[in-house]
Amino acid sequence: MSRTEIRITGYGGQGVVLSGYIIGRACAIDAGKHATMIQSFGPEARGSACSATLSVSDTEVLYPYIGRPDIFVVMSSEGYNTFRDELKDKGTLVYETDLVKPNLKKGQPSFGVPSTRIAEELGRPIVQNIVMLGFFAAVSKIVSQDEMREAVKESVPPGTEDLNLKAFDAGWAHYEETYGDNKGKKAAVAADSSA
Repeated sequence: MSRTEIRITGYGGQGVVLSGYIIGRACAIDAGKHATMIQSFGPEARGSACSATLSVSDTEVLYPYIGRPDIFVVMSSEGYNTFRDELKDKGTLVYETDLVKPNLKKGQPSFGVPSTRIAEELGRPIVQNIVMLGFFAAVSKIVSQDEMREAVKESVPPGTEDLNLKAFDAGWAHYEETYGDNKGKKAAVAADSSA
């Protein structure tokens, strides 16, 4: 049985919950896996800590809560500081490089993307979570690129599909340019060694 536990964190307004929903949809509907999501956030509508956890499995998910995530996606320094100790020792860290300065553990796979800056270059900072989603999809390969793109297209508001798919593709492209062709593990190890 293969089960992957994921935590996504950031602050309210960054699209953390939507990101979790899209991953779950891609896994459960488009890839034929099973997925559950739990979300938590502060009482404020925007600006407070926000988190979504997912359990993705090849078989039915009987227990939706996660222990220590295999993948930790971080879009804010507050989220990183709150949940960083939960990540498995060899778990994968995916983080927003302009907002999060992680204290990397030696040998820990880690991948950074300036998702906010990329979204701003696309003219709409609000799609930074979709840029992060494209980057996450390329790092994790939890489902295929086409399956995740389809989930994005089916989950965003009508009329925004093209913009969101551009954002997704920009995140995927950043991974390919920075870590592609097996450069990822080498770059992550190099980063860990210099930390």
